[in-house]
Amino acid sequence: MKQLLSLMAALLLTSVVMAQPPQGPADSGMHFGEKVSKDGAFSVNELADKMGAKTSMEVKITGKVSEVCTKEGCWIRVGTSNGNMMVKMKDHKFLVPVSLNGKEVVIAGMAEQKVTTVEQLRHYAEDAGKSKAEIEAIKAPKKEIVVQAKGLLVL
Repeated sequence: MKQLLSLMAALLLTSVVMAQPPQGPADSGMHFGEKVSKDGAFSVNELADKMGAKTSMEVKITGKVSEVCTKEGCWIRVGTSNGNMMVKMKDHKFLVPVSLNGKEVVIAGMAEQKVTTVEQLRHYAEDAGKSKAEIEAIKAPKKEIVVQAKGLLVL
């Protein structure tokens, strides 16, 4: 019985520690994931035009982070002239700190045109700390460009 209680306490402690938002600096020049340079990067606002009818393409884009996943740091949103674009950290191979919010970045990865389901949009809203009412207000899937980031450079 003591072993079971000890195991349960350890699991509870682990889940509390793991549920904390990612901490740490996001200073100019820092890299997350693969090392990325600014060479050849273009503005996130040009992405849709450059993709055209393509369903996917390798990209190196620049933009300002408007939101960071507060659960793990496994995704960010980058502001565009048409709203916010989702950027996921490819295969969760790296995470970013919440201090990245508001920073200019270069992102290298694969851009894909996709439809994000209501369930996934609600999951992202929950990860972002949105209210229950905001989460429940999501009623329709969203057609969008999503980038699977291999690496990120803070400008």
